[in-house]
Amino acid sequence: MEDKKIVCKDCGEEFVFTAGEQEFYKEKGFDNEPKRCKPCRDARKQNNRR
Repeated sequence: MEDKKIVCKDCGEEFVFTAGEQEFYKEKGFDNEPKRCKPCRDARKQNNRR
């Protein structure tokens, strides 16, 4: 596997989905790639906890 560049759907910034992260997703059985960068995912989690 190779690192992939993905554009965050929230902020529009490009982020890297590393080969290691891809392996982790595959092990967990996740079929979809992330759509948000780490900062946007963290912010979204914080907003959902309120």
